[in-house]
Amino acid sequence: MGLFDKGVTKTNRNFFQRLSRAIAGRSRVDDKVLDAIEEALLSSDMGVETTLKLIDNLEDRVEADKYMSMEELADMLRDEIAKLLDVDNSGTYDDGAMPFDFSRRPFVILVVGVNGTGKTTTIGKLASMLKARGKKVVLGAADTFRAAAAEQLTIWAERAGADIVRQGAGADPASVAYDTVKSAVAKNADVVLIDTAGRLHNRIDLMNELTKIRNVIRKVVPDGPHEVLLVLDGSTGQNAFHQAREFSRATDVTALAVTKLDGSAKGGVVIGIVDQFRIPIKFIGIGEGIDDLKVFDKREFVKSLFSTEDLENR
Repeated sequence: MGLFDKGVTKTNRNFFQRLSRAIAGRSRVDDKVLDAIEEALLSSDMGVETTLKLIDNLEDRVEADKYMSMEELADMLRDEIAKLLDVDNSGTYDDGAMPFDFSRRPFVILVVGVNGTGKTTTIGKLASMLKARGKKVVLGAADTFRAAAAEQLTIWAERAGADIVRQGAGADPASVAYDTVKSAVAKNADVVLIDTAGRLHNRIDLMNELTKIRNVIRKVVPDGPHEVLLVLDGSTGQNAFHQAREFSRATDVTALAVTKLDGSAKGGVVIGIVDQFRIPIKFIGIGEGIDDLKVFDKREFVKSLFSTEDLENR
């Protein structure tokens, strides 16, 4: 089983069931087949603009040779989609590598996203992943709008073996962030993960809140934060596009973590978001377990998303 097979099985099955029906008994890639591919891509919530871009690219490539097998079509789709996922040569990491430059210490990551996306859980899983790689991690519970967020993050900190800084419900998020980076510097920590912006409220308010957090972090770590990681729920399809757009307008999002793909047939949303916003995916969530947050590898993801192995056995 490939690295991401567990997470994109439903998307794979949905896509290839549609495609196999379209090309059954056919020996040429004609407009009907291309229309079926377009429908299948849209059904995976890839988005209209990205889907049309892929169809245009496919039309150009099949023009010279109208005959191809299912596997040849799949290879072509894998190739074209891998190109879309290539943002600044990201998404290709050696085994065990992390997509961060840890030469800067403490390495400060702001984690944003609406409640319900798996944001706090993602922070806990990321902390566990970092601890397993020998990093000293400090968590900051700056999502003070939701009272349960700090409690949830504290549980994850205990599970991961990470330190945590928190204040009472309703505290100033910037104050929590400041205390967190101060603590991290004092403890000579490697990584700081700050849980913040747990709601998609008025964009101006969000921008002001995150700007304030950035400013107080820079009083302690002048070049921080080093990453702004947006957590998106992949199962929500087009709503994830909306969240990516709003957060990108409110702050400088530098990386994405996409969660909950294991229960969805909408894995194409990953491709559409990267294509439209040109923000690299750093992590993908493929299950509930503490080890089900994976460093994103576009080659493995595309291989799992468009595998014909299961199809041939049905």
